[in-house]
Amino acid sequence: MSDFDELMGLGPRWYVAHTYSGYENKVKTNLEKIVENRGLGHLIYEVKIPLEITTVTNDKGETKEVESKVFPGYVLIKMVMSDESWHVVRNITGVTGFVGPGSRPVPLTEQEVEAFNVEVRHEDFAFKPGDNVRIVSGVFAGYNGVIDSVSDDKKQVTVMASTGRRSIPIQVDAKDICLSE
Repeated sequence: MSDFDELMGLGPRWYVAHTYSGYENKVKTNLEKIVENRGLGHLIYEVKIPLEITTVTNDKGETKEVESKVFPGYVLIKMVMSDESWHVVRNITGVTGFVGPGSRPVPLTEQEVEAFNVEVRHEDFAFKPGDNVRIVSGVFAGYNGVIDSVSDDKKQVTVMASTGRRSIPIQVDAKDICLSE
């Protein structure tokens, strides 16, 4: 079994295609058109060009927001790797290949997908203010408390932890707590 054959059957994963500089938008548009025209939505799910917005001040002191590419020369593609999907992406004008050793595409890891904010996960969030929780990992492991607030991205919570004499606010990652009875 070849390395390429191992990628098949993984289901949809995020891959990175390298493009000529300045061709990112054209590659995205052309790929989306091909997927629609050929009915390949079951193989190629989504195409993204990660962007960031920065505030720039000119010589006159005027500020404006500017959109720039986070990874110039790259397009992120959520797809099921198959001979057909590989050939479709590889033959788009402006694509020079997939990121990976040799001609073997390598999917992004879950950590990379999260770090690059490629995909927003809508997981069921089990916590709300007023819940009794126990901190199970991190510096404050072992403390019990009540959730005071939850961050907008639901990654951090503020727990009013009981120290015996008084409660103190502790900000922890949501992954570091569990509900307590």
